[in-house]
Amino acid sequence: MDKNGVRVRFAPSPTGYLHIGGARTALYDWLLARKTGGRFILRIEDTDRNRFVPDAVEDIKSSLRWMGLTWDEGPDAGGAAGPYFQSERLAIYQKHAEELVQAGKAYYCFCTPERLEAIRKKQEAANQPSGYDRHCRELTVEEIEQHLAAGERYVIRFKVPLTGKTQVRDELRGEMVFDHETLDDFVILKSDGFPTYHLASVVDDHLMGISHVIRGEEWIISLPRHFLLYAALGWEPPAFVHLPIFLSPDGKGKLSKRHGATRVREFREKGYLPEALVNFLLLLGWHPASDQELFTLDEAVEAFSVERISTSPVSFSLDKLDWYNGIYIRRLSHEELAHRCL
Repeated sequence: MDKNGVRVRFAPSPTGYLHIGGARTALYDWLLARKTGGRFILRIEDTDRNRFVPDAVEDIKSSLRWMGLTWDEGPDAGGAAGPYFQSERLAIYQKHAEELVQAGKAYYCFCTPERLEAIRKKQEAANQPSGYDRHCRELTVEEIEQHLAAGERYVIRFKVPLTGKTQVRDELRGEMVFDHETLDDFVILKSDGFPTYHLASVVDDHLMGISHVIRGEEWIISLPRHFLLYAALGWEPPAFVHLPIFLSPDGKGKLSKRHGATRVREFREKGYLPEALVNFLLLLGWHPASDQELFTLDEAVEAFSVERISTSPVSFSLDKLDWYNGIYIRRLSHEELAHRCL
C-alpha cells in the first residue's frame, strides 16, 4: 500500500472499444493518482462473456497509451494485487459468495428463467415495480439439498434487509439515503460461476486496496447494493466519486452514437491530436481555480482536485474540440506535424 493510501482503478468492460466517457474517467483517475503520488491501476472487467469483443482489450490499452495515460499495475505492468483480468479471478468471487451464503447473508436461488419471466410479466400487468419475489429466500436446508441433489442450476442472491435504509456518501453529492424496500435480492453469482458486476467490483476494489472509485453517475443506483455488500463482508468502502454524464451537442439528451464519434479510436482516426482530446476531456466536468483553458498533462496534474468536479451534465461540443485541435496543431513544428500526419 502506498504511504498516502491513494489507489485508483480504471475498470473497463471489453464489450466494445474505449468510449469517450470511459476515457474521461481514466483521465481523472490518472490525474488523482499522479497528483497524490498514488497508484493508477488498470483492471479489465471481462465477466460479460456474451458481449465480449476480442480486440477490445488491445483497443483500450492502445487508446490509453495514445492519450499518455500509463498504468502502474495491470495488464502488461503486473503488480502484487493481480490477476487484473476478472475472468482469471473466478475462484475468488465464488469463495466470497459462498461465505455470504454460510453467514446467512446470501442464498441459493433455483428459479428458472421461465419463472422469472412470468413474474416480470405479472408485475408489469399490475403496474408494479419489477424485481425478484424472494421465492427461494427461506428454503430449508433439506429443500436446498434436494434441489442440489437433482442437479438444478442456481444463482446466488444477496439477502437485502426487508426493512430499514442504507445511507451512502458520494464525495461530490454528499449523503444519500436508499430505502431497502426499493431493492430486490440481486444476483451476485450467476449460474455459470461468473460474478455480477456488484460482487466482482466490491471484492476487487477491497482486495486491490482501492481508496477512490471514480465512475459515471449512472452507477449511483448501484451504491446501496455495494454499501450493503461491503457491510456484509465486514469491509470499509472506498470513497465514491460519480462523474456527470455527457449531453449531446444540442444539450437535449445523452450523448450517443447518432451524434457522431463516441470512441477514442474514432477521434484518433479523424486526425485529432491526443493533447487536444485530453485537454478537451479535462474540462468536460472539471473546472480549474483560474480561467486557464490550455493544459499539458503536467499542468493538469498540478491543478487537478476532486472537489472541482461538477455534478451537472456537460454538453459535448465538437466545435470546442476542433478549437483545441487547431491550437495544438499550430503549436507543432513543421517536422512534427509531418510526422503526425504520416
